[in-house]
Amino acid sequence: MKDRVLVEACVESVESAVAAAAGGADRVELCNDLVEGGTTPSAGSVRLARERLDIGICVMIRPRGGDFLYSDLEFEIMRDDIAVAKRLGADGVVLGLLLTNGTIDRERTARLVEAADPLPVTFHRAFDVSRDPMESLESLIGLGVRRVLTSGQQASALESLDLIRRMVDTAGDRITILAGGGITSDNAARVVAATGVREIHVYAPGRYASPMEYRNEAVPMGMAYRPEEYVRTVTDPARIRAVVEIVRPD
Repeated sequence: MKDRVLVEACVESVESAVAAAAGGADRVELCNDLVEGGTTPSAGSVRLARERLDIGICVMIRPRGGDFLYSDLEFEIMRDDIAVAKRLGADGVVLGLLLTNGTIDRERTARLVEAADPLPVTFHRAFDVSRDPMESLESLIGLGVRRVLTSGQQASALESLDLIRRMVDTAGDRITILAGGGITSDNAARVVAATGVREIHVYAPGRYASPMEYRNEAVPMGMAYRPEEYVRTVTDPARIRAVVEIVRPD
């Protein structure tokens, strides 16, 4: 691996962001609610992450979980959240919008790219549920999107190495392909070697017992999904470091 591979850590708290930086991450994607695939973090989270991190911070702009077809009101929320992220010192924003037919929502994406300027825009894994990956890629290039996060339209990047390689070759220097989805220290080198990506996206949680002494486990705070109320998930810096050392051995 002659060229330096950039490692972006997906985090859902300031604590995780700090841990990711300690593990050697070059950049974080700061989210809330990863159970839903990531939604927009609070303004307080963005502000405190900026105060405590010297590495890049890309802020997720996603008003809810579920699909990527947004109402007019949701779109206005996204515009406002971009403004907040810019004001609080984010280095980029992460978003994704589709139309009912599964193509990129070009008109609205263009408006959000303009709203984010001069911050770069990453189009997230909404790309992976779009109708045609190569058509979508060309659309994003034309819209001035800087980066696309993808698992190659499969559950994990490891399952779609050929498509990601094709995307890298097609993109050239027109857009950055950020491979993500199931990348760990066990497979990062294989993903990079097989696809040629120069940036990877890693989720590396460590599980830690809650310090709560009194526990009422009869009252869940979730709905259909039953989270473990007394387990905390925080990015494990050692797991980030393991990936960094694999892709950047020197």
